[in-house]
Amino acid sequence: MPIVLYDTRQRRKVPFEPLEAGTVKMYTCGQTVYDDAHIGNFRTYIFEDLLRRSLKFLGYQVVQVMNLTDVDDKTIRESCRQGIPLKEYTAPIIERFFEDLDTLGIERAEHYPAATDHVPEMIALIQTLLEKGYAYQAEGSVYFSVSRFKDYGQLSGMSLERLAKGVRIDADEYEKDDFRDFALWKGRTPEDGEVSWEAPFGRGRPGWHIECSAMSMRYLGEEFDIHTGGVDNIFPHHENEIAQSVAATGKGFARYWLHSAHLVVDGEKMSKSLGNFYTVKDLLAKGYPPRAIRYVLLSVHYRQPLNFTDEVAQAAMRSLERFDTLYQAAVLASGGGKVRNTLREALDNTRQGFASSLQDDLGIAEAMADLFKLVSTVHQLAQEKPLNRAEGVALKALWGDVDRVLGLLIPEETGISGQILDAVRNRERLRRSHDFAQADRIRVELNQRGIQLEDTTEGTVAIWPGGRRIVRIEDDNS
Repeated sequence: MPIVLYDTRQRRKVPFEPLEAGTVKMYTCGQTVYDDAHIGNFRTYIFEDLLRRSLKFLGYQVVQVMNLTDVDDKTIRESCRQGIPLKEYTAPIIERFFEDLDTLGIERAEHYPAATDHVPEMIALIQTLLEKGYAYQAEGSVYFSVSRFKDYGQLSGMSLERLAKGVRIDADEYEKDDFRDFALWKGRTPEDGEVSWEAPFGRGRPGWHIECSAMSMRYLGEEFDIHTGGVDNIFPHHENEIAQSVAATGKGFARYWLHSAHLVVDGEKMSKSLGNFYTVKDLLAKGYPPRAIRYVLLSVHYRQPLNFTDEVAQAAMRSLERFDTLYQAAVLASGGGKVRNTLREALDNTRQGFASSLQDDLGIAEAMADLFKLVSTVHQLAQEKPLNRAEGVALKALWGDVDRVLGLLIPEETGISGQILDAVRNRERLRRSHDFAQADRIRVELNQRGIQLEDTTEGTVAIWPGGRRIVRIEDDNS
């Protein structure tokens, strides 16, 4: 079965075929690093991570580029306000951004180009557009002439007739119906401070839209497979990218366009004034483990709006507990025997169903349903007869394969301190010496700290919010 993806430009699901057999070249609009990314941003980055992981799971090699917009109206304004160089202002924000990516288990892209490191490529692209007659100079800046590009609006459906005529827009971001020609290069102004570069058409800085075209071509070529982003990028940003790229090269630029829907919090748009504006670190401080945050952002299909609520996050934690129960059963399975036919059939069906769901436009809801069905089957089989070692090995193999895509199925091995590990081992020693009173006292103390203990033949299982671990006296392998 071929992979089918919803292409924004064609407004329908279409079979996916990469330009180069076996390899997918993908560009994802990254963060504008004027402030810490919020969970709405990460809803899009999680979708792009799911796409990347799914393509790899289905046999493709992936070359992904995620840009870092470190020069635009907002980064310049904030660096000037603080009186520090632009790079010095953006560096700690970029560092925190990567920390959040790692926290949520988002795989690293192959390239993270920063706009300020690729200004020469942008200047060259603007020169090409000037030479071909698609751009013009005015008042020290360079603008793209929208009327010269007859296919403008193919992505968003925004026709040339609907756009205000005779208007030039200098701002990097603007509202629909609010522009005609857009800035490729902005002539130097006092507001820019020291942020400017020499160019044949005058000293200044690049506009936002030209950055992505130049950087995607630099790393992926003039035509590549997939371009992604949030729905708010469709117009004007991605529409402008198409216009300036195709006008410059005469080639198709990105062949498939995928966009994720908005995230809201408690049914409302995020706003600091409403107190519902969350970064990843805000949610960690509220007690949600990274796996639960990732689960919430991942579990709703990328083209459907996502409503983030405390109830949804709590439900995610309960779902993870169900998954962890299956994984624990697989880890603790012991004894001889073969894999029962019922379990083998369930594993095969889960693997096939999971792959088929991903192939149908990343059908995550259906993929998750297959996993929950497997959890129920394993629970029923374990009630009839405990899992043997062969069955545990088969379960762990499937779980590991599926988790290459989901990145949240394997319980965290971190999150339990050395002090607590020592307490669990000490309790086990007390139990073995038949000092059950002291052993129970340790259990109660750990329980009060949110850690539950389950005694098994393989060792003591310590369970805490977001994770679980098998603790043995001899070692602390999990």
